[in-house]
Amino acid sequence: MSSILLVRGSTRGDDSLSTKIALQLVEELQKKAPGSTVVDRDLSANPLPHIGSDFSSAIRLAPADRTPAQAEVIAVSDAAVDELLAADTIVLSSGFINFGISSILKSWVDHVARAGRTFNYTENGPVGLLKGKKAYLVIASGGIYSGDAAALDFAEPYLRRVLNFIGITDIEAIRIEGVAYGPEAAEKAIGAAQARAQELAKAA
Repeated sequence: MSSILLVRGSTRGDDSLSTKIALQLVEELQKKAPGSTVVDRDLSANPLPHIGSDFSSAIRLAPADRTPAQAEVIAVSDAAVDELLAADTIVLSSGFINFGISSILKSWVDHVARAGRTFNYTENGPVGLLKGKKAYLVIASGGIYSGDAAALDFAEPYLRRVLNFIGITDIEAIRIEGVAYGPEAAEKAIGAAQARAQELAKAA
């Protein structure tokens, strides 16, 4: 049975366009694969803690050597990693904030990109451990950053490289761009994103 992990990384909750398109994509993917399960991690409603000294120290210690505080933060991280490991398909959504992803989605990345769990260091360099998975990125922005302003886009390239680093190379993106350019532009952007979601689900 196929498993889909939806990671809602927008800070706008139910008003988020990236979330709405991501939910549509998940629904379309479920239609293509009836019986598939969905794990919905809503980072807006339940954000992961930003990593701190307990986390940074604990990942270098054996479980028996961790303090209670260190064990607690690693348990939070392990739960996020376990969800990622169990998924066949990952859908990540985020608004475009200051040319990058939301801080809540960045915290999720910090928790799941872990040596020994999602990648290993070897004598030939780091090797990702999550090969064979499919990922979709859904990113909404007020401006348009897929054309001449691409140099200011630190969201999609960053997510692609992080996913590549942990072994996920089969990645598709849906952009919802120019929504701040007026109602007509927003409607056009949403329609294009909806069509793209349907197209990607059919090709899955």
